[in-house]
Amino acid sequence: MGIYVILFCFIFALVISVYEVPVIVKIVIKLNLLDHPGERSSATESVPTLGGIAIFISFILASAIGLYSYELPEMTYIVAALIVIFFIGLTDDIVNLSPFKKFAAQFVVAGMLIFLADIHFTNLHGIFGIQEIGTIPGFLITCFTIIVIINSFNLIDGVDGLAAGLTILIASAFGGWFMISGHFNYAVLSFSLSGATAGFFFYNVYGVKNKIFMGDTGSLVLGTIISILVIQFNEFNIDQTQTVAIKATPAISFGILSYPLMDMIRVITIRLVHLRRPFQADKNHFHHRLLTLGLSHQLVTYSIIGFNILFILTVFYLQHFGIFKLTAYISLACVILVMIPAYFIKKYRLIKKNDPVQQLLIPGSETEIPDYGIRTRKIKSSSVTKR
Repeated sequence: MGIYVILFCFIFALVISVYEVPVIVKIVIKLNLLDHPGERSSATESVPTLGGIAIFISFILASAIGLYSYELPEMTYIVAALIVIFFIGLTDDIVNLSPFKKFAAQFVVAGMLIFLADIHFTNLHGIFGIQEIGTIPGFLITCFTIIVIINSFNLIDGVDGLAAGLTILIASAFGGWFMISGHFNYAVLSFSLSGATAGFFFYNVYGVKNKIFMGDTGSLVLGTIISILVIQFNEFNIDQTQTVAIKATPAISFGILSYPLMDMIRVITIRLVHLRRPFQADKNHFHHRLLTLGLSHQLVTYSIIGFNILFILTVFYLQHFGIFKLTAYISLACVILVMIPAYFIKKYRLIKKNDPVQQLLIPGSETEIPDYGIRTRKIKSSSVTKR
């Protein structure tokens, strides 16, 4: 019965999401709540935003119906936390909240999940020889994890279908394990999220008349739900006597979320190296680099999803390597991967005029800064400190 309930949740969420998006597009256009091309956006024209509303509603409805057959006492508090982060994202999409307010809200949401829903880490799976951890360390690590994952999904939402496509992949990966391990309640959450996001993905990538962006309304909600799945995936694998137990669970989690985490670490490192604010918008994401190489939005999205699928399959196959060794391999592979576009951009000088600060994080690489029709000069990227 479990697999049919899960399949129903996926399809139901998908159908609701597909139905909702055109309605939301009409309302958003009437209210003139459009996302305009800017520093972070790769769009070339204004597009309706707030697509996250469809994802949020579809997920809640599908999960509520699916969980009728399974117990999940913490769901009340999960929904409460999602409502808080949903309205924070909605407010930010409409009036632009400061980073401080967004972080404050994320701490509140993390606190709700930890103290009310009782979702937190209790074991480090042998990292530094540590198994069980105390309450306070567990709360701190959990809070850090939730905020990191939320912001990683918020940062990758810059190309059509990327955040949505990776969410479908990641939620399905966790959901598949939850299902075969008998944790059908969290499998319901996982595939409800996949279905809700799949409906949005269609309009975001292939929509013409009803094209829409998810906005922070969507990305913050996606990050919050994924963080819950990550924590529970690690907690359910503490007992290694299970026949379906996963070894090196923290490293496996890192591998499943390899692209969002890798890209966040990369862009923040670039900004700090150039003495800029960590969350100051720019076009230094890996997907921006692929766009600079001439790839279309769709090809960029499917290429990155393909890379992430490869990472997921690899880490599951190599789980016997252990946490540190597997994490090192993932990190090395990510570093090599992200430097490939930078190498070709530098080699062929593929600098776009609408991308004046192309910081490639290559020592000694040259960056062209157009003087807007007057002349073009070159400077060392290491000397660029602000836009």
